[in-house]
Amino acid sequence: MLARDLMTTTPITLPPDLPLAAVARIFAERGISGAPVVDAEGRLLGMVTEGDLVHRLAATERKKPGWLTGLLATAGQQAEQYARLHGRTAADVMTRHLVTAEEDTPVEKIAKALEDRHIRRVPVLRGEVLVGVVSRADLIRAVMAPPAEPAGVAADDERIRRDLRQAMRGQAWIDAFYIFPDVRDGVVMFHGWCRNEEVKRGLRVLAEGIPGVKGVQVMVEKPPLPVLSP
Repeated sequence: MLARDLMTTTPITLPPDLPLAAVARIFAERGISGAPVVDAEGRLLGMVTEGDLVHRLAATERKKPGWLTGLLATAGQQAEQYARLHGRTAADVMTRHLVTAEEDTPVEKIAKALEDRHIRRVPVLRGEVLVGVVSRADLIRAVMAPPAEPAGVAADDERIRRDLRQAMRGQAWIDAFYIFPDVRDGVVMFHGWCRNEEVKRGLRVLAEGIPGVKGVQVMVEKPPLPVLSP
């Protein structure tokens, strides 16, 4: 399996001049912990994570660097650190030196990079342009994929799963932590928890809009306390 087989092809991205308050709001509203920073042409510039925001917030409690730090670090390094701790935009605090992959990079290599570097996501590039992101969650889904089925059925079901996951990511009203889709012989089955009947109806309509779907079963249940659901 390659990066192109499981990457998120429409990840949330940030413009470099986006204020940090807006970055934090996007993370909270979309339930994500990091996002790539790209320019107007889609070229990858860096990555902002929750850790970067916390690091900046903690800067107010940091003491002034000692003389030894000033002696060992170059002026450029000190300036970059200052900008990351006191900057106001995504470009100021983003990590610029990233582990990246190409579309044909094996997922095993990506998994090793995530493990070795203690990171949560790897941007996928075509040249310098961002075309997707592979996260730990994507790798877990690959590990938990169902056993192989007859070639024609399995290929079509996997294509529907991929299209459905992509469609779900684009809808803020879907809580992916509590709603789990599966596809068998073209039939979409939603499992999990949800209190809201409108969300159930929306799930059915969304799934019915995926080409090749033969039926939809929304089998979500009312969540046990203290699980919250839209």
